[in-house]
Amino acid sequence: MVAASSLLRKKGGIVPAMGNAGPAYHFAVQGGIPLKGEVQTQSAKNAAVAVLAASLLNTEPTVLTSVPRIEEVRRLCEVAQSLGWSVSWKEEQQETRLHILPPAHLRLEQIDAESARKTRSAFLFLPALLARHPQVSFPLPGGCRLGDRSLLPHLVMLEAFGVRTEVREEVILADATQLHAADVVLLESGDTVTEHALLIAALADGVSTIRYASANYMVTELARFLQTLGVRIEGVGTTTLRVEGVGGLLHLPVSHAIGEDPTDAMFFIAAALVTNGDILIRNAPLRYLEVELAFLHLMGAEVAPVGQVRLSRNGITEVSDVRVRPGSLIAPPLKIHPRPYPGLNIDNLPFFAVIATQAEGETLLHDWVYEKRAIYYTELERLGASTLLLDPHRILIKGPTVLKPAELVAPPALRPASILLIAMLGAQGRSQLRHVYAIKRGYEALAERLRLLGADVQLDREEQ
Repeated sequence: MVAASSLLRKKGGIVPAMGNAGPAYHFAVQGGIPLKGEVQTQSAKNAAVAVLAASLLNTEPTVLTSVPRIEEVRRLCEVAQSLGWSVSWKEEQQETRLHILPPAHLRLEQIDAESARKTRSAFLFLPALLARHPQVSFPLPGGCRLGDRSLLPHLVMLEAFGVRTEVREEVILADATQLHAADVVLLESGDTVTEHALLIAALADGVSTIRYASANYMVTELARFLQTLGVRIEGVGTTTLRVEGVGGLLHLPVSHAIGEDPTDAMFFIAAALVTNGDILIRNAPLRYLEVELAFLHLMGAEVAPVGQVRLSRNGITEVSDVRVRPGSLIAPPLKIHPRPYPGLNIDNLPFFAVIATQAEGETLLHDWVYEKRAIYYTELERLGASTLLLDPHRILIKGPTVLKPAELVAPPALRPASILLIAMLGAQGRSQLRHVYAIKRGYEALAERLRLLGADVQLDREEQ
């Protein structure tokens, strides 16, 4: 095996392989209609995939409720089933539940590599596999195409826990025969690498400390789920986590409800502002939207929590309804940039690009996290926006502009594709957004939910 630290010398680190673009569907939009009504915030994609991965550490049945039925979750279910887990959706007590049963025999050689390569989240399955077989080969994961999204922070973290890794063509070889507890400093305060470290630490024998951890909503929910399974974790919601590992698999029947998604709520906030709509977003996870709402207030947006703050269905997250009303927007005097939590959510930054098209003045976005994601924002020009790309990370958007309809191919990344759909909702006339698998990865029944708000939008199969 090659130590992960030796990969530091390789230019660009390790970049995940990509799967294909998925089913050929497109959105057909008759835009220019202000959104009106109420919408329920969807369950969190990123929390669901982390909890699903953690459930594979359990030797007893796991029941997950409020799981979003999205392509990302479907791909993970396909991977788990190919490895021997029983994964089934059941309608029980007027809700859909996902039942997960452990495998009688692990089928490593039968892994669905195609599904695994379509989602970066599949890499979180590695701890559950290593718990059952200390030497495994796993497909290099894919997901959104956002430039050089290196897996190096994951590999360095695994090395700190004694897991040796080697990358060969489109697979990663992992050896956990020397797995041990560790005091780990993460190279980046990333959500997924923190989740990965939590899962490995739960599996290791002894007390581990994870420093510079993400404190974002999906990490907190994963930690609470592991606590339900008997793992002792201190510092949940902070950047330093202390984990008392159990030295193997977990053994407790458990049920867990997935909490609401701040990024889903932000999609509808942006859609309402761009269409000059008036909507109420039910059960938005308020504590993970505070910086976004503060920037919107600075821009003059009529967006505010209403009603009582309460606990989410998962008993963890604080939620509130959010009202969005029509109004005039101005460009903020500060640049807008994301930060690890607490800060503006990295996944929510793209929505400010489309909102900025309707704001008076020039808005500067600094998307420093992902290589080249800011370049995708220039696609808004084809819908009438005025943009100036300063470099691969910074873009200047001048507004307000009258959005116009167009026919576009969706970028292979969830959030950049989503903002094009929002712009089409605000453009008077008929638009088409083709090859929207990236959007289907993160949103459930999006066309239906938009139609309930008065939008004229259809999801159709692309003609071959």
